[in-house]
Amino acid sequence: MSATDKETLRSRIWDRLESDGLARFPFPPHGRITNFDGAAEAAQRAMDLPQLADAGAVKANPDAPQLPLRRRLLKDGTTVYMAVPRLSEPACFVELDPESLSDLDAAPTVSHMRNYGRPVEPPSMPSIDAIVVGSVAVTRDGVRVGKGEGYSDLEYAVLREYGLVDDGTPVITTVHDVQVVDETVAAAAHDVPIDIVCTPTETIRLDSGSKPDGIDWDALDDDRREAIPVLESLD
Repeated sequence: MSATDKETLRSRIWDRLESDGLARFPFPPHGRITNFDGAAEAAQRAMDLPQLADAGAVKANPDAPQLPLRRRLLKDGTTVYMAVPRLSEPACFVELDPESLSDLDAAPTVSHMRNYGRPVEPPSMPSIDAIVVGSVAVTRDGVRVGKGEGYSDLEYAVLREYGLVDDGTPVITTVHDVQVVDETVAAAAHDVPIDIVCTPTETIRLDSGSKPDGIDWDALDDDRREAIPVLESLD
């Protein structure tokens, strides 16, 4: 069976989320990690996982469908790290320590994380217990399809280079049930596989194999290298 092209799959999932009325604000669903009906229920399933319930530090994506999960993590006492958009600053993560936050609902939103959090460089971060990512689609063998910009994988690679994550660090995503697909999708060498998928109705544990051991320098063009300050200290 031939592999499905990532862009073809993205377009199909975005179209279905829209046509079936499953997408939620912000609109349109296309071109983003789409918010979906049942995101709060998927977040509850994720919080039932020991990998998150017992986590002291979690790196999480900034997108809307994972906002309920980021809020739950903070309210459970977990420190959440969110990347600065496009890793555009030397202090490329924002630390949200629940003990120092005055508003646990506003702090993990992409529009307010800088107001409440503390910018940190990777050497100042602790080991990360789990990673939460957003997805456009996930295959049942753990291949994640994002929105196509590659920053989620690069954030993982930076953390890996600094020894803050390893093969045993679980990568968890929350998606709608229709975003879990049975087909085959070819993964690139720098793609980070998913270990656990939580939907509003199901928790899926995957045997996704090893993860990238660092930055795939060959996949970075000169423009991206120059735009991401943290890469200078790693090259």
